[in-house]
Amino acid sequence: VIHFFSGFRSGAFVFLHLILDSLVFAEYTWEVLDYSLELELNWMLVFLPYVLITGNLYYFYKCCTTDPGRVTAQNESFCIGVYEYDEIMFHRSNKCPTCDLIKPARSKHCGVCGCCIQRFDHHCVWVNNCIGALNIRYFLLYLLSLTLTAVSLAAVMTAFLLQVVLLSHMMTAAYVDSEGHQEIASLAYVIQHLFLTFPRIVFTLGFLFLLILFLGGYTCFLWYLSITNRTTNEWYKARWIPDSRKGFSRGIVGNLKEIFQPYTLYKKER
Repeated sequence: VIHFFSGFRSGAFVFLHLILDSLVFAEYTWEVLDYSLELELNWMLVFLPYVLITGNLYYFYKCCTTDPGRVTAQNESFCIGVYEYDEIMFHRSNKCPTCDLIKPARSKHCGVCGCCIQRFDHHCVWVNNCIGALNIRYFLLYLLSLTLTAVSLAAVMTAFLLQVVLLSHMMTAAYVDSEGHQEIASLAYVIQHLFLTFPRIVFTLGFLFLLILFLGGYTCFLWYLSITNRTTNEWYKARWIPDSRKGFSRGIVGNLKEIFQPYTLYKKER
């Protein structure tokens, strides 16, 4: 399905993203919030997810609407001067047959957006936009804030369920099995009981754990690429092109400065 939608621009995944956000926070607000406050969990922890999702939605909006760094006939000469050609992965003689423009080093033509993107990273269906030189900073903060939002939600739900288990003395309780024997409640029994009592909370918590696992891994990967001054596109190509990673890194501080103070803007101001 993702492959099908990745061939053209569509707001379907943007809409799906917002629907998932709404469903998770509807469940959190409807059940977890009141229960957590009744059990006197730390109120700052309980309300933290709302603060984080507000920031996340801002960065999500910026990812969707910010020009990623389109190369046009008007800025072609400027873009060509931003990065030096390594003549290994990026060649001075390369011309985009679709845009009919010289391809700046580290750029790539996006077939979905129909243009070349400066410092192209990838096209993201979740924000319906390319990720490039001018919006990669928003994308990194979007991923980080979304991961932290999921972690905070999972932390509150876990704390709530643990509090329920402790207050009900469930771990020391006994039950009679199908053969009439009295058994001490096992961990599996406790989980089953919680699922039957709070099915939506346990299901949402399971979804959040999976999201943290995959999203957290991807977030760490993209931040690693950023501090080493590589793009996803370059990382992928480097597997097939020997000695393809030379000349772009400026050290961790310089690399992050290039991300958060885009080099194209920085150069214009000099």
